Amino acid sequence: MTKHAGIRWLAKPEEHDYPAARSYLGLIYDDRAADLLVRKLRRARVSQFMAKDIFRASGLSLLGVSNARVEKDRKKIRRGEALSPLLLVRDTKNGKVVIADGYHRLCAVYSFREDVLIPCKIT
Repeated sequence: MTKHAGIRWLAKPEEHDYPAARSYLGLIYDDRAADLLVRKLRRARVSQFMAKDIFRASGLSLLGVSNARVEKDRKKIRRGEALSPLLLVRDTKNGKVVIADGYHRLCAVYSFREDVLIPCKIT
């Protein structure tokens, strides 16, 4: 496990993150493309990006701490529990980054510090 600004991270995504990513990607892409992206995510190396840069690249809004899933992850951070790295997909056609899995974790981390480095797998 690695540590970034007091936030602990697992060395790799949890196994259940991949089916969650596939479910979300299946809403955006056809089945074949979504399956291919998940296979690529499984093989990708973990890299790091700042929370604020992931938000900017995704174009998504920050969920507030009143969101139950965000608060659940904030509690994990306060207890010192390790979070799973994010799964990201570059959508070059639209000039965005798709957060395939980890949006709530990203929001929770951002609420503590916007320039923290977040481990991610990206394809």
